[in-house]
Amino acid sequence: MKLTVISATGGIGRALVEQAVAAGHDVTAVARNADRIGSEGSVRAVQADLADPSPTASAALSSAVAGSDAVLSGLGPRTRADVGIAEQGTRTLIRAMQAVDARRLVVVSAAPVSTTSAPDPGNGFWARHLLYPVIGRALRGNYADLAEMERALAASGLQWTAVRPPRLTDGPLTRRYRSALDQNVRGGLSISRADVAHLMLDVAGRPETAGHTVGCGY
Repeated sequence: MKLTVISATGGIGRALVEQAVAAGHDVTAVARNADRIGSEGSVRAVQADLADPSPTASAALSSAVAGSDAVLSGLGPRTRADVGIAEQGTRTLIRAMQAVDARRLVVVSAAPVSTTSAPDPGNGFWARHLLYPVIGRALRGNYADLAEMERALAASGLQWTAVRPPRLTDGPLTRRYRSALDQNVRGGLSISRADVAHLMLDVAGRPETAGHTVGCGY
């Protein structure tokens, strides 16, 4: 497949590029600083800042996603200073994809995120009543940002999927994670960034996940 990876120098983005190249995909890697993108395989490096509304930046992003079979985004708030980047950057990405009729988009969200008031059936008692409420209060802005990102996806008309991992680690690729459609994984409290990337690549080729969230964890 022809794939475009957004935020290609982040933890999940780097894993996406590495695994996609290893699988023989044609990869375009997008980052704010293209010099940080490795020259592994036939990777095409594109410099584009999703927070930059200028015509030059928009044109670079549209060029990067044009003709892609799937766009995979590792964009998200890493610190409190980044709050707003997921919604803002994803809206910019959505506009770029709409402009060139690119349709398939897979993004990273987070397990504590919810865009409805209904309890997640994948959350056990401890996760539902203690863990995620505590995490949600501590990182309220980050998860609110991701929830707004998901609402933008739902209104976009694109074939989107939001992967919702729990606590991310720098562990190796195991392929031994579990996943669930439209709910979190019961008891799955962590997952490596490498395994999230593996799941995103798998989901990109599964059209039945379009319009859904996918929970994951060990």
